[in-house]
Amino acid sequence: MSDERDPLILVGRVAGAFGVRGEVRLSAYTADPLAVAAYGPLLNDAGRPVLTLESSRRLKANEVAARAAEVETREQAEALRGLNLHVRRSTLPPPDDEDEFYLADLIGLEARSPEGEALGQVKAVQNFGAGDILEIAPAEGGPTWYLPFTRAAVPEVRIAEGWLTAVRPEESESGPAETS
Repeated sequence: MSDERDPLILVGRVAGAFGVRGEVRLSAYTADPLAVAAYGPLLNDAGRPVLTLESSRRLKANEVAARAAEVETREQAEALRGLNLHVRRSTLPPPDDEDEFYLADLIGLEARSPEGEALGQVKAVQNFGAGDILEIAPAEGGPTWYLPFTRAAVPEVRIAEGWLTAVRPEESESGPAETS
């Protein structure tokens, strides 16, 4: 169950087993990979606790080997491969800088044009592999639209004030190219 006031934040994924004694290998999505162990029980996609890390150590770049209370054997660890690991937004430390924020903090913000006109509300932040994209629910209703989360498309973010500036891309007509 997702709580919109305290959303789930994806912090890692189980990459499989590590060794023969039931340790899990995690791909961490946090700035400090070992921070994954500091957030308390890790939750599944439904928000239910699935792993309580008792110890962890860094393997390489963003990989961590961890001992979890719920896992005793290599086979159990391997069975968890691909499991997404989340924490609630409220368990994360506050951003260090006033210009920093978590992507989850964008959800619910009003999207305004550069002229200040209400365009809609940020419904979700998606990433299909080519970068973060804001899904905007239009103020007047209708289907949602997408906006790349780049400085050009979103030049201003005001979390405390509850809005961001959204520069919609120019729409182009697709047709045959003119040749001479």
